Amino acid sequence: MSETVTLARHGQVAVITIDNPPVNALSHAVRKGIGDCLAEADGDDAIEALVIYCAGRTFIAGADIREFGKPPQSPSLREVLAQLDEFRKPTVAAIHGTALGGGLETALCCHYRVAASSAKLGLPEVRLGLLPGSGGTQRLPRLIGAEHALDMMTGGKPVDPATAMAWGLVDACTDDELLKTAIEFADLKITEKNLPRISERKVANVEAGFFAAYRKKIARRTRGFEAPERIVQCVEAAVSVSFADGMRKERELFRLCRDSSQSAAMRHLFFAERQVARVPDVPKETEVREISKIAVIGAGTMGAGIALSCLDAGLDVAMLDKDRQGLERGRATIEKSLAAAVGKGRISDTQMQARLSRLDLIDDFAALADADLVIEAVFETMAIKEEVFSALDRVCRDGAILASNTSTLDIDRIASATSRPEDVIGLHFFSPANIMKLLEIVRGARTSAEVIASSMRFAKQLSKIGVLVGNCFGFVGNRMLYGYGRENQFLLLEGAAPEYIDQVLTDWGMAMGPNAVGDLAGLDVGYKVRQERTDLPDDPRYYRVADMLAEQGRYGQKTGRGIYLYDNGSRKPIADPEVGEMIRREAERLGVEQREIGGAEIIERCIYALVLEGAKILEEGFALRASDIDVVWANGYGFPRYRGGPMFYADTMGVEKVYDAICGFAERFGPQYWSPSELLARLARDGGTFAELDKE
Repeated sequence: MSETVTLARHGQVAVITIDNPPVNALSHAVRKGIGDCLAEADGDDAIEALVIYCAGRTFIAGADIREFGKPPQSPSLREVLAQLDEFRKPTVAAIHGTALGGGLETALCCHYRVAASSAKLGLPEVRLGLLPGSGGTQRLPRLIGAEHALDMMTGGKPVDPATAMAWGLVDACTDDELLKTAIEFADLKITEKNLPRISERKVANVEAGFFAAYRKKIARRTRGFEAPERIVQCVEAAVSVSFADGMRKERELFRLCRDSSQSAAMRHLFFAERQVARVPDVPKETEVREISKIAVIGAGTMGAGIALSCLDAGLDVAMLDKDRQGLERGRATIEKSLAAAVGKGRISDTQMQARLSRLDLIDDFAALADADLVIEAVFETMAIKEEVFSALDRVCRDGAILASNTSTLDIDRIASATSRPEDVIGLHFFSPANIMKLLEIVRGARTSAEVIASSMRFAKQLSKIGVLVGNCFGFVGNRMLYGYGRENQFLLLEGAAPEYIDQVLTDWGMAMGPNAVGDLAGLDVGYKVRQERTDLPDDPRYYRVADMLAEQGRYGQKTGRGIYLYDNGSRKPIADPEVGEMIRREAERLGVEQREIGGAEIIERCIYALVLEGAKILEEGFALRASDIDVVWANGYGFPRYRGGPMFYADTMGVEKVYDAICGFAERFGPQYWSPSELLARLARDGGTFAELDKE
């Protein structure tokens, strides 16, 4: 035994207590400690029943991430859980906080489970490209049925105790003292003669065709991911073969997942999303400002989305717009979104009304005097933003944070409209702002460490992933997007149909193709941004197709016509032959020869354009880490998580191979857009990786 895992007697019931802060992860010390305590309890005739309990704020929340990628140490979790499964005295798991992954698999090896009413139970391994590898795929369907088990494992979301009780996952819930309740529960089971061992059960009847129907049900959500299908295969084994054979199947498929590039990519993002909060020149002890009163300037789609995101986080929000009708439309947008959430059972009507009660509509800048944070979300025009920030400087209190939601414009120039540039920062939300997880936090030349730290914490308040980026045109995400979109536009002129380009890239894994995205966002948005720019390349082909469409009022879904057609408000794109002919004529006018273009070229030109620009951003210091770029693209732009982000993907392919392809494009199309950075050339020459840069 060790201090990490201890055994204490409470009359006839012994309690194994795991104390491995912060989340009682299943480290080698914990696994060995559980095994030792089980052996001691088994040999002590005075002990008639056993409770497994965790100190601190949670039950076992999963594996120890510090052991990821390291050689396994004995005993393995499987070995310890087999020992627990075979234990001959009643065992009770006392669950509070979260029982996730190996934690829930541990609880499933006990005869009974008692949960605090605030607990969460889940098997989220699919989010790392894995499947539950210590019996979860075999025990869970035997306990709660195939469909509920599959929903938990392929979705990865935890369930609450009320749901767990209804499904039979837990045997009792309590609002009282958990350990005391669990001991009493165990004491009552001492005389039980036939202890319920999940491994000895059979899965409840599964109808013919169930698995085919289930695969169809999850096909869209799990498109491109390998782990969900392997989870389904494991549950099929649980239904059709013995427990021992099912465990062998689980182990076989777990190893395939563990050793796959998909799991490596998803584990990379898991760590990267935790790393982004670490800013080298903003220490942990940096003072943060209290943010509870938010003001949002602009009641359009983005402003309303930002306001809703803040309301969802429990904050008070004042939404300002000079147009009273615009304010009412903004409120209606928020109310409609909340009503939809009520209809889907995500929130109650009471919660909806509470959110709306914290929303104040204002049309006077003077009402912003007590705001802790003001977020500007007006038109993407510098003159308008300078006017807004000049007004904010006059009315906002000292210490208020002044933020712009600009997606491309110069934060320093915006800050110069105030007398307090140290309080100005960029908070670039992604649409829809109340749903998208990414928040680009843009530091200006004079933004204070205090404001940066406060903004990073604000992102957490909103349950978003805040990534600190530097102040250049488009910051990280949109600067890279211009290269990706440029190649799409050139491919259109060169003869690739928009629907073909979109199909190739979605088959590769992108959430949407670039042409469908343009229609969704509105082709007028990018057009207006390009009208503002003075640094566009001297190239008549540059974004020519998008500009043509915007100049004809074909803005996309909002007008029913963009690069695609849309019927009666439908979001389903329909290929438009008129656009194809328009592009053909424009290519002829520009002297661009049209040709057959293969899918491989589309992928390489679009994705390698991202890598090329990402390498330049790193070299110029506008991103702290290569992995930060991956987090931006995986969470803001629909880059497939199972490919890990553009920079991780380049490492997967081999930086030298990517570099050679880029040099080939430079020879073929000219160096204007395809000149590699010195950083990319050095990595290719030295056999390096972007991941290694993050460790320097």
